[in-house]
Amino acid sequence: MKVISKVFAIAVLGGAIVLSGCGASNTVKGGGIGAGAGAALGAGIGAIAGGGKGAAIGAGIGTVLGGTAGAIIGNKMDKQAAELEKIEGAQVEKVNDGQAIKVTFESGILFATNSSTLNTESRASLDKFAESLLNNPDTDVKIYGHTDSTGNDQINNPLSQRRAESVYNYLVSKGVSGSRMIAQGFGSTQPVADNSTVEGRTQNRRVEVYILPNEKMIQDAQQQAGQ
Repeated sequence: MKVISKVFAIAVLGGAIVLSGCGASNTVKGGGIGAGAGAALGAGIGAIAGGGKGAAIGAGIGTVLGGTAGAIIGNKMDKQAAELEKIEGAQVEKVNDGQAIKVTFESGILFATNSSTLNTESRASLDKFAESLLNNPDTDVKIYGHTDSTGNDQINNPLSQRRAESVYNYLVSKGVSGSRMIAQGFGSTQPVADNSTVEGRTQNRRVEVYILPNEKMIQDAQQQAGQ
């Protein structure tokens, strides 16, 4: 399993902040952002998530996915997102200006409380998820585990890591190459809802998977675009 530094993880997440979850397709949005604008936009997103530390990596993401090449990649991501939306229990969002995909699995679907063992229902969902990844090999996959604020960091941090690794290991068992994936836990540090409510804590207990174009997809898109 690949291990990434905290700074790199934050930068990637910064590049994956939702910019527009609906409206124009990825193809249209990808073509509407030029290389220069992409660099500025990527830098801004990285800075928001990383307190300025993620700006350089964010800018790199924005630059390589600009213009016609970005439209080509966006079209491919549109098609895969449509596949993933058919999976029961998976929330699919288009991120990084439509040129990447975020899939969120709630822990109630994936795990029992305080457990990192995948349940039967989640295995069925991940089977379909693995099939989509195998059908679309030119992507990198980043798996992030999260918990609510119940308990302390000594409990939450390793639990979130184990949950991310459970998804990683299951996908590997279904034939997805481990070399294209990473898994990391963030404990309770990145809530998406209010931890003071039952509903909010449920939303915060989750596994997020980001699907990003890999180097081959980017190079193929640039060649196709004549760049």
